[in-house]
Amino acid sequence: MIRVLIADDDALVRLGLTELLDAAEGIDVVAQATDGLHAVELATAHRVDVALVDVRMPRMDGIIATSRLRDLPHPPKVITLTTFDLDEYVYNALAAGADGFLLKDTDPAEILRAVHLVAAGSAMLHPSAARRLIDRYHHSRQPQAAAARTRLERLTPRERDVLARLTQGETNSDIAARLQMRESTVKAHVSRILTTLEVTNRVQAALLARDAHLGPRPDGTT
Repeated sequence: MIRVLIADDDALVRLGLTELLDAAEGIDVVAQATDGLHAVELATAHRVDVALVDVRMPRMDGIIATSRLRDLPHPPKVITLTTFDLDEYVYNALAAGADGFLLKDTDPAEILRAVHLVAAGSAMLHPSAARRLIDRYHHSRQPQAAAARTRLERLTPRERDVLARLTQGETNSDIAARLQMRESTVKAHVSRILTTLEVTNRVQAALLARDAHLGPRPDGTT
């Protein structure tokens, strides 16, 4: 059972998400928070696997809340929610440790899919917004490109192949099929990539790879 916390200052949004998730098999909404501070308090009191966190909330916004949630002894995975697909706060939330983000008008089936994917260790970025969001802010990170390339040099060639696929938002099963590997092998590679690059999740690894201009070739290699 995936235990979910919903954090949003809009009562109707909380109600809608709760009804959607509670009706799904294998998901249980264990807490609802009205702001970021409340979310951290509830996540401390309850075991939470995935937190859906609104970016803009009173008292403590979703960016700070994401960082606080990820710093907990047993941190939940975090999916940030936003109304705007080019909101700079979403980029900052990803950098703070969020495992993905969704627009609030995302199809319900995709929201359920995101919860399952993130709970399983994958990332979930809204497809129509992710590339524009990252590309918009990528130019401001150019001075970091050399440092990023240095960190990527620690990876093996195969790990670089896997990381290049991560930048495309592919799941472990997608990568396994494309690179003709077992999914368990992909998981092991991803784990070592995160450790080697000193990042906390796949999104941060993908951002670092983009800083280093790492991308997949048509044959799946870098």
